[in-house]
Amino acid sequence: MLKTNFRKISEVIEKEKEFEKLRSTARIYQVVEDFYKIFPDLKILASPLKVERDILFLHAENSVWKSELNFQKMVIIEKINNYYKEEIIKNIKFL
Repeated sequence: MLKTNFRKISEVIEKEKEFEKLRSTARIYQVVEDFYKIFPDLKILASPLKVERDILFLHAENSVWKSELNFQKMVIIEKINNYYKEEIIKNIKFL
């Protein structure tokens, strides 16, 4: 009988230490994908653009919403980080 030690690629990526940077990068980009799951009410007011160096870039619909979202910045950051149960976002830039 041929004994194999093959594992699923997903299992290797999820568990091996060598893939920690890849897992971290994937979680960061997942913020853009999950933004409306976390903030469904912001769908018409703001659009997530990208994440770079722990900074989430959001496009606000207008200057009034940009100002309001900036005022709520720490709450938004906290809610995102709580959703992922780790500190992924440290700052938000509004465009």
